[in-house]
Amino acid sequence: MSEPESTFLIIGVGNLYRSDDAVGILIARKLKGMVLDRVSVKEQSGEGTSLMEAWKGFGRVLIVDAASSGASPGSVHCLDASREPIPSKFFSCSTHNFGVAEAIELARTLNQLPGHLQLFGIEGKNFQPGEMLSAEVEQAMELVVGEILQTISSLS
Repeated sequence: MSEPESTFLIIGVGNLYRSDDAVGILIARKLKGMVLDRVSVKEQSGEGTSLMEAWKGFGRVLIVDAASSGASPGSVHCLDASREPIPSKFFSCSTHNFGVAEAIELARTLNQLPGHLQLFGIEGKNFQPGEMLSAEVEQAMELVVGEILQTISSLS
């Protein structure tokens, strides 16, 4: 398999119709609108096997998703998934039984994790049907976009 033209993959995970669960996809769309050299951006629903397929061939992957760990809404969690296990309850806001955390841990077991896998979780407040982010999540979204841009520029 040939090396992807992009060396860095950003995956935004979520559901646009479940309020704060949309944050990962909204961040992906914002980043997709910028010209980022050697960076691919994909949107995913969070279904585990699709995630594992999406990151194949990439050495550096960054996933952004809504989190539900009990922390304050808008809190940003940054985890190095290539070095530490991801608790499945951390991303329990997903409607998938086999979601982000489970995909990462299965890929780890199968030796199919990207060399560098970073995970940004933005603590959600509202996961009910709707298309509006809570103010806390919207504010955190801007912070995470800045952190991702900084991460990308430090790799260039």
